[in-house]
Amino acid sequence: MGLQPVFDGHNDILLRLQMAPAKREAIWLTGEGRGHLDLPRMQAGGFAGGMFAIYIPSPADPGAPNYDAMMDNPPYEIELPAMIPLAVAQPVALSMAGHLLWMERSSQGAFRICRSVAEIEAAQAAGAIAGVMHMEGAEAIDDSLDALHAFHAMGLRSIGPVWSRPTIFGHGVPFRFPGSPDTGPGLTAAGKRLVRECNALRMVVDLSHLNEAGFNDVAALSDAPLIATHSNAHAVTPSTRNLTNRQLAMIRESGGMVGLNFATVFLWPDGKRSTAMGWEPVLRHLDHLIEHLGEDHVGFGSDFDGAAIPEGITDAAGLPNLLAALAAHGYNEALIEKLRWSNWMGVLRRTWGA
Repeated sequence: MGLQPVFDGHNDILLRLQMAPAKREAIWLTGEGRGHLDLPRMQAGGFAGGMFAIYIPSPADPGAPNYDAMMDNPPYEIELPAMIPLAVAQPVALSMAGHLLWMERSSQGAFRICRSVAEIEAAQAAGAIAGVMHMEGAEAIDDSLDALHAFHAMGLRSIGPVWSRPTIFGHGVPFRFPGSPDTGPGLTAAGKRLVRECNALRMVVDLSHLNEAGFNDVAALSDAPLIATHSNAHAVTPSTRNLTNRQLAMIRESGGMVGLNFATVFLWPDGKRSTAMGWEPVLRHLDHLIEHLGEDHVGFGSDFDGAAIPEGITDAAGLPNLLAALAAHGYNEALIEKLRWSNWMGVLRRTWGA
């Protein structure tokens, strides 16, 4: 059997390119032996499409504690960075969108930016990797939402109002273990306008990183399926970043979707960061998500290049190992196909309309 194509709900390769633009040919085209994603490893692992995140990093703080060390020794609570001003965020977001456009041009047909399910399916049929522009945190969007339309014209089809730290649109969850996602107030008035405009543009509103009150506001306002691109089950790993059974029920009832996050801190039941992980924590989360969402509403949202990943997967080339583990666990071929591809196509078609 050949490679089985996988669609992934979230990755951060654009951040790697942004941090080292002079090395972007090595990072993307030939691979530099670091991180989780590059064109050769995607092709080797069957990574056939995904959401490519524009993410604005917080300014470096030389006095900050070692967050990785804190996550290696739960319990922990990491203080959120301050809000990033529009004037700082927007040039970075434009630069990262430019990196994505360059990835398409430099790949000589091996990578295509896609704006519809039809385009994703056409890319997959042609053997090209499908890339969807996503924004993780809406710091680059102004209160009037003019920039939302500009980025939409560039190809933006999915946006999260926050990446944990606050924005003018709402509030995210702090990185805390153990903890509840019920951590503060909901969407602002601008955030509610953002949700309505995303509905009008038929864009995904990503619920990952949003706190529970904001989640509730999106659920009350939105006429689209509720989607968390890279989140796990709070009942298995009680991190603020994971979704409660009540939230999973709301996603299921909306016809929505959850992409399983490969980040170890959201998989280990005790919240630790170690990558020395067998398949049991991964399978426990998947079993729980499928039980509460149903087989048609679960997929993958790896967080490649944005988190520590189980050593059984390691990087994009390791996706076949994950699929083999699902088969060994008893998932049949039809269910595995839904998880790796068709569930994402279904929810994106229900959201985008094409």
